[in-house]
Amino acid sequence: MQIQPNILHHLFREVYFITGTAYAGKSTAVRLLAERHGGICCGENYHDVLMDAIDPVHQPSLGYFSTMSGWQEFISRTPDEYEAWVNGNAAEITQLEIICLLRAVEAGRPVFVDTNIPLDTLREISDHRRVAVMLSPQSMSVERFFDRPDPDKQFLLRQIEQAPDPDATMRNFCACIARVNSPECYRAYAESGFFTYTRTEQSTIEEALAALETHFGLR
Repeated sequence: MQIQPNILHHLFREVYFITGTAYAGKSTAVRLLAERHGGICCGENYHDVLMDAIDPVHQPSLGYFSTMSGWQEFISRTPDEYEAWVNGNAAEITQLEIICLLRAVEAGRPVFVDTNIPLDTLREISDHRRVAVMLSPQSMSVERFFDRPDPDKQFLLRQIEQAPDPDATMRNFCACIARVNSPECYRAYAESGFFTYTRTEQSTIEEALAALETHFGLR
């Protein structure tokens, strides 16, 4: 069964989507916007509540976690393999995100989303005024990837440190992160037609929030 985009567009009229590259500040932005505006925060991996429903046959990318031999395999994939997996995840996660958002809007409060939904789908189900792209330079997204304290990133870092050759594994994994935050990916976001905010070394979270609130019509 397929829900037509115009119906989702109507239902998601108080859903504010933030997408973009790694280490751009998306997770922090959705959390603080939700706190400031009495909204619901759908942070990174908010769709995990539905992960028990997936299987490797219907969702091969999301189902990879149940078929991989272990975390050493996960961190040792080639950049080509990693990129294909990330792209597959985006397609499969879209369905899970939409289901979660249909639940969230029932509360009647604004919803702020750190989303993996592809740009083409966002154009169909939302309005340009409710979508924002946050960008960071490729060097920042790669070099700062493990600077964040969130459990997922620190877990991966520990797995890399436990590899037979940690330095080689780290170089390979950084190449994977660089691939999915490539200049081509950056340009696709920057030239998407959506509002964009680019993080720099001098950027502050207050500046980012002010830009997002202005764009979303929240101030």
